[in-house]
Amino acid sequence: MIVVNRFRVPEAEGESFRADLQRAHDALAECPGFLTGTMGRNVDDPELWVLTTTWEHVGAYRRSLSSYDVKLHAVPTLGRALDEPSAYEIADPGTDLNTRAARSLG
Repeated sequence: MIVVNRFRVPEAEGESFRADLQRAHDALAECPGFLTGTMGRNVDDPELWVLTTTWEHVGAYRRSLSSYDVKLHAVPTLGRALDEPSAYEIADPGTDLNTRAARSLG
C-alpha cells in the first residue's frame, strides 16, 4: 500500500520543515512493514511538499501510527498534511483491487 501525504509550507519555513519531514520519515522507516519512503518538493510550487511511503499492507501502516517514536517524531509533522485521502492500494496489472462494501465485524 502507498501513503501520500502532501503539505503546504511557507517558503520561509522550508528548511526547518525539511528537517521535520526527515525525522517523520526516519521514525516511520523503523516500523515493521515499512518498505520505502521518499520526501519531495514540487518543482513548480516550492511551498508544496510530499512524503510518500510504501507499506506491506494497510495494517502495518495503521499500527505504525501507534508507535511511541512515530507519535513523538512524525505525528506532529503528519498533522500538518493537507486534508485529503492519503492511502492508496497498489494497482499494478494483475492485482485485485479493493471494492467499496460494508464489512462484517464477525
